[in-house]
Amino acid sequence: MKVVVTDVTFKNYDIERALFEEMGVEFVVADCKTTEDLVKVAKDADALLNAAFQLTKERLALLPNLKVICRYGIGFDTIDVNAATEQGVYVANVQDYCHDEVADHALTLILASARKIIPLHQGLKQNVHSTVFDQAPIRRIRTQTVGLVSFGNIARNLSGKLKAIGYSVIAFDPYCSVEVAEEFGVELVSLEELMKKSDIISVHAPLNNATHHLINEAMLTMAKEEAIIINTGRGPVIDEKALIKALQDKTIAGAALDVFETEPLSKDNPLLEMDNVIVTPHAAFYSDESAAEMKTKAAENIKQVLVGGVPRYLVNTDIL
Repeated sequence: MKVVVTDVTFKNYDIERALFEEMGVEFVVADCKTTEDLVKVAKDADALLNAAFQLTKERLALLPNLKVICRYGIGFDTIDVNAATEQGVYVANVQDYCHDEVADHALTLILASARKIIPLHQGLKQNVHSTVFDQAPIRRIRTQTVGLVSFGNIARNLSGKLKAIGYSVIAFDPYCSVEVAEEFGVELVSLEELMKKSDIISVHAPLNNATHHLINEAMLTMAKEEAIIINTGRGPVIDEKALIKALQDKTIAGAALDVFETEPLSKDNPLLEMDNVIVTPHAAFYSDESAAEMKTKAAENIKQVLVGGVPRYLVNTDIL
């Protein structure tokens, strides 16, 4: 049996290697850029561990021995799940390894943006006579509303932290029940109402056909001029061109982004030149502990299939 890592994301793969070597399974770390790269290393693979390399229907069809794919992380938009299901391949992810980390990162971006930490820092370094009034207005937290776009596990985790420090919290999520939202003390509203009411809009939606460019030009025109957009979910949920235009036209006040439409960012992306934008390099998921947990659980998903079982975190349940 053979397990292949399709593309390199981490500095080492010691956790996975130890598990598979103990099983007597061949373990190969590749860094595929093309279909030819994939076929060369994985044409006889039983399992793939996948990060950012796109596993399309055409590519999957070239891997006849494949039994299971596990994505490192929660999202699985790099995998054609329907094609995998048709081919009889299990698709798995790791659903519960970084809820605190992403919520904490989003909270950090929210507070840094609301308190204007970056411009205050830069202003003082550039001019010791810089004062807080150079960055006014800065509003009291307890007067502000945060709107959460999607109310899954991470957003629910974040909502408690936001409420603890005084924010009012509303959410849009057509798949969340009123009872669940009430349990967290959060009001469910339409996306349009959320855009109009929120001082801070924090995006947590997964990426799929329904959420691609969910936050588009029309939605951004509904936002307050003082609104700040936070995204620690998936980059393409926001129409980046529309966001850049809104920031340039000052129809919204700022943004703090951990994810982007295209990663890594190009050097000429206008977001990198804007003083009212904070950017981080898809870092929200990470802590030493969360990375180790993710790698362990991803490898365990693969192991369960190789010994004749079903992945713990099965995505394409229709395959059953």
